[in-house]
Amino acid sequence: MMETKSNSEIVVALDIGTTKVCAIAGYRNEHGRLEILGIGKVASEGVLRGVVSNIEKTVKAISEAVQAAERMAQREFKIVHVGIAGQHIKSLQHRGILTRDNDHTEISQRDIDRLVNDMHKLVLPPGDKILHVIPQEYTVDNEQGILDPIGMSGIRMEANFHIITGQITASNNIHRCVERSGLRVANMTLEPIASAVSVLSEEEKEAGVALVDMGGGTTDITLFQDGIIRHTAVIPFGGNIITKDIKDGCTVMIQQAEKMKVRFGSALAEEVYDNRIITIPGLKGRQPKEISEKNLARIIQARVEEILDYVVWEIRRSGFERKLIGGIVLTGGGALLNHIDKLTAYHTGYSTRIGTPTEHLAHGYTEQLSSPIFATAIGLLMKGIQDVESGRVRVQLEKEKEKEQVPVAELEEQEATGPWYEQLFRKTKEWFEAEPDREF
Repeated sequence: MMETKSNSEIVVALDIGTTKVCAIAGYRNEHGRLEILGIGKVASEGVLRGVVSNIEKTVKAISEAVQAAERMAQREFKIVHVGIAGQHIKSLQHRGILTRDNDHTEISQRDIDRLVNDMHKLVLPPGDKILHVIPQEYTVDNEQGILDPIGMSGIRMEANFHIITGQITASNNIHRCVERSGLRVANMTLEPIASAVSVLSEEEKEAGVALVDMGGGTTDITLFQDGIIRHTAVIPFGGNIITKDIKDGCTVMIQQAEKMKVRFGSALAEEVYDNRIITIPGLKGRQPKEISEKNLARIIQARVEEILDYVVWEIRRSGFERKLIGGIVLTGGGALLNHIDKLTAYHTGYSTRIGTPTEHLAHGYTEQLSSPIFATAIGLLMKGIQDVESGRVRVQLEKEKEKEQVPVAELEEQEATGPWYEQLFRKTKEWFEAEPDREF
């Protein structure tokens, strides 16, 4: 840990998931690698399928996770970069057109920003808001397939956009939980996009790849091709539904079902020996229950195959099913299931690997960070650092600092004397009353 780093350079990412709330603090070192200063991970009880369902429980989990990261980093944090996910996330394609005044001047970032800002004016269903506007290809004066038009000349510029929307209430509830924990939200990023930043290589994004992030409440899909996000989707099933199936199929408690899944679970029944038996303690003096490991694997495999059917359907719906040279990358807590990469390859026909977020970490990181469950948190950290370095967040930080630097006595005086226009009126009145015969 380098004590010379100032708080403004250190970024804190907050992953509010269905099964866990995770806070990670770190910065980018001189070699471009992430130095992790603090980690806090606690069980999440107030989130259902990626959406906040209980404010109090979520506030408690956020506070505990951030405090654990603060203790490890030995400093206090006030601003966090948060992820958003859930079944309410939707995506759509839209085309924007910009007619420029002069064909002699070069197309600049300002022209692209104008196109993007136009997309934010789209009429959406009531209760929805735009989270991300992602440019695809550009067309300049009928010249199609341009990925970066900056520096070109032309009058008519068109662009295809991938627009991701979410519910305003879901976003507001996350803001409320973070603020009630004594923190401020710097920005909000879609969690599948964050996961992709941490586990996918540039070559995979260029070749075409589907990132499947299997969380506790949802399974998020993000498709890349030619280095661009082409499709996003959320499947409302995750690891928790597998645990529920084990609970019902083996008639055990939900805590026992989760432990069985983590310790003995396999996504491929044919990889498990027939004669292995799991013994579960009985309830209050009852006989222990014996469960075949093979039957446990069959229950898990049936549900995982159903989730993979949804994944294949989304890939087909995107129109990129024959363009995924990079196949599928699995990440999230569900990727920890034994043999899930084999089952995914068999069931979908795509080459599959498990994505771990270690590629961008500096040497000497703790072993626990090599798990796929930290993919989203590390991705949010990387996105946060990019926003700070590009200046998109720094203005907000400076404004917050200015607010903090106003002396308490001055604030109390402002509250006591009222707004500026009342103060001006009062001073003018006092001046006239003091010198009523003054000539102008």
